[in-house]
This record gives sequence, structure tokens and C-alpha cells, in this order.
Amino acid sequence: MSNIKPSLVKGTRDFSPQEMVKRNYIFDTIKTVFKKYGYAEIQTPTMENLSTLTGKYGDEGDKLIFKILNSGDFLSKVNPELLANANSQKLISSISEKALRYDLTVPFARYVVMHQNEISLPFKRFQVQPVWRADRPQKGRYREFYQCDVDVVGSDSLLNEAEFVLIYQEALSNLGLKDFTIKLNNRKILSGIAEIIGKPELIIDMTVAIDKLDKIGLDGVSKELLERGFTEADLEKLKPVILLQGSNEEKLHSLRAVLADSATGMNGIAEIETVFRYIKGLLQANPELNPDLELDITLARGLNYYTGCIFEVKTNEAAMGSIGGGGRYDDLTGMFGLKGLTGVGISFGADRIYDVLLELNLFPESVAAGTKVLISNFDEGAEIYALPIVQQLRNANIAAELYPSAAKLKKQMSYADAKNIPYVILIGSEEMQNGELTLKDMHSGQQDKLSLEAIIERIKD
Repeated sequence: MSNIKPSLVKGTRDFSPQEMVKRNYIFDTIKTVFKKYGYAEIQTPTMENLSTLTGKYGDEGDKLIFKILNSGDFLSKVNPELLANANSQKLISSISEKALRYDLTVPFARYVVMHQNEISLPFKRFQVQPVWRADRPQKGRYREFYQCDVDVVGSDSLLNEAEFVLIYQEALSNLGLKDFTIKLNNRKILSGIAEIIGKPELIIDMTVAIDKLDKIGLDGVSKELLERGFTEADLEKLKPVILLQGSNEEKLHSLRAVLADSATGMNGIAEIETVFRYIKGLLQANPELNPDLELDITLARGLNYYTGCIFEVKTNEAAMGSIGGGGRYDDLTGMFGLKGLTGVGISFGADRIYDVLLELNLFPESVAAGTKVLISNFDEGAEIYALPIVQQLRNANIAAELYPSAAKLKKQMSYADAKNIPYVILIGSEEMQNGELTLKDMHSGQQDKLSLEAIIERIKD
């Protein structure tokens, strides 16, 4: 047998116990806010039928879907001509029927359609699960990563959009982030811009290009728009809109003038204004939230299924891409045969949030807490004596361990140090005779003789 050096797939990671405690802190903090706003949790399978996923993310998104090869001799059923042509794109439908989920929104839409007779509308759900994308790994971008999604379907009220702003603000603030921007736009505004330019059929090409403004700059966007069928005259009309400056109110004022002849664009402006009014009303009871909300006309969210308001969140405290995003998707369930059911949702990028909190040292010390006390084990007699003690500590909700076998004290202390266990209970012949235990504080080195009741009182949270 050859000795194969173990390695990870690029863009994936192992998580240590210490890392998992921090990750669960993020998940639990976000979930608490979701529940506070009336959302309930569901889960969907890791894999979906390939037909469920394709055609929902645009051409660029479809390329990033991880396909799963059919079981068995999958090539035996393929048309020989397809094999001879060696065209992988044409082969896919013959050799792959399933894929790893690309996001949680499309599986959610599929769930709603399949369970439409079991759920009550509006249906408010949240979902925290991993997703996979065949992307090029880089800082903050992984091939396997977790999304924390919250969506509502069956309600066209823009109150949902307003509450999503507050969900972002509250959850991220609870995680310790202080300086982040929640960006908002509306796909109807973008459609209106395409209309006034005279290129409504190129709305997708336009949004895909301008969504890259932060990455490739105005020159890069202009070059891509020209390649996608826009003219220099179109760009002259588009540039002032892309480079729109001022407060949210000033931007809306300018847009009303620009989009006056586009009913679709004016509808998008009206929706944004309604969301702002709802947020203002909600904040009357929570002025301390005070979100940094920015109307960003360049925000396009490249996914094709968005039809109304769209969101993106960026931290200003660390060099990182977006840490959240989402929007309204009126037509998504229609792709699965359920027409007229509107939906809107947002997602938290848990992995990026983790990296930001780590970089900024924002994880509370209490988050890293694991085993609170270790009970020493010197011989069989001490082990038997310690058994009810370790259980009494656990009964008091104190995380406790009994060292699993007799060993030298140095080895047991090294174990406690390695696991960052703050207390050790030493049980020797003297302790067993007089009933008082020796409690050692691993940080200060102080040792005290105490009853078990006194120990519980001292070390419990």
C-alpha cells in the first residue's frame, strides 16, 4: 500500500474544537435574531437534482455548480458521438443528474413548491447549512462555505425588506461589528435605466457588468458593456447614473428626474422610499440600532432571479468582500410551476464573518470556554472516589472531565493546559480521608482545600 500524504480539497477547511465553538457562536447569535423576528428553521438535502439548480443563477453562476457523476458505469449509456466530440458541456446531462446545492434560496423555493399544501402563508423560514461553488479559492472565498439564510414567501409587503435591514443591523451588532454598511438597490431601477438607454433586452448584461464596479473599476465596466452590445452613446447616459453621489434622498431625487419616462424605474424608486419609511417607523422604538443604510445604484447582485429590492452588506473594519446579501425574487417559485408567489430573503456569509471577527479579535473570551474543571486520576481508588464527584459537577451544569486513566500529575496538568481548562481538582489519599478536595486555579496557580459544594459555588458561571 502506498503512503498517500493526506490533503484537503482546495477551498475547503477542517475546523478544530476551538474553531467550532466560535463558529457556533456566530450561528447561535444570528439564529437568535431570526427567531426574534418570527422565522422558523428548516433544512434541505446537500444535493439537488441538477435540473433544479441550472438556469437560476445566470450563465456565470451555472458554471460554478458542482456536478455529481451518476453512479456505476456512467459512460456506458452515453451516445458515442458525444464522447467522440469531447464536449463536456453537452456530456453533462448524460453523465450527471445531481449536483451540490449552490445556495439555499433555490432549494428553499423547491421546498415551498413541494410542501405548498403543508405550510401556511406567509411562510417565514431560516436555514443554516453549507453550500458549494466551483469558484477560485482566495481570501474570504471558499468552495465550501456556510450560509445563514432567512426568507419569507407569500407576502409582497415591503415591511419584510425593512425588517431585513434591522435583522442585519441587530445580528452584526450583537456579534461585535461596529462599522458596516447595508447597501440597498432595486432591480426595477436597473431595468428602468436599461429602458431609458433603449436596451431593455440587455438588462442582464448590464447588471452583470456594473455589479463588478468595485472589482474592475469604471473603465473595466465600460469595456465589458461595449463587449455586451452597448454603445459609447449608451455609456454616456449610463455613467452619470453609475457615479451618482449624495445622500439617499439626493440620489432618489436625481433618479426621479432620470427615470421619469420609465414606469418600471419609478416603481422601483417608490419601493425604495416605502422601505425607508418602514425602517424609520421601526427605529422609533430602537433608535440605538441606527443602521448605516446606503442607496447604491451600482449594486446589481448578479443572480438573475432578483426582481425587486436587493441588499448587500460590507464591513468597513476589515478588507473583505460582502458579508451578506439578498433580495426579492417574485418569479423564483414560478420556475417550479407555482405561479404568483412572491418571496424575499437575505443571507449572512458566516465564513467571511468568522474571518472578520477573528481578524478584529471580536470573539468574547467566554466563547472559547470548554471543559471548566478536570479531576485528577492517580490510582484506582482515587478514580472510584471521583466518579460521583464528576457527575455532581455535571449536574450543576459545570463542564467536567475525569482524567481517563491513572497518570503522573505532570501529564495531567499538561492535558489541562493544552485544553485551556481553568481548574483542576486534585484527589489524593488526604482528600479522600477528610472529604475536602484541592482546587487548583490553573491561571494563578493558587490551591485551596474546599468542599465539593464550595467548589461548585466558586467555579459555576
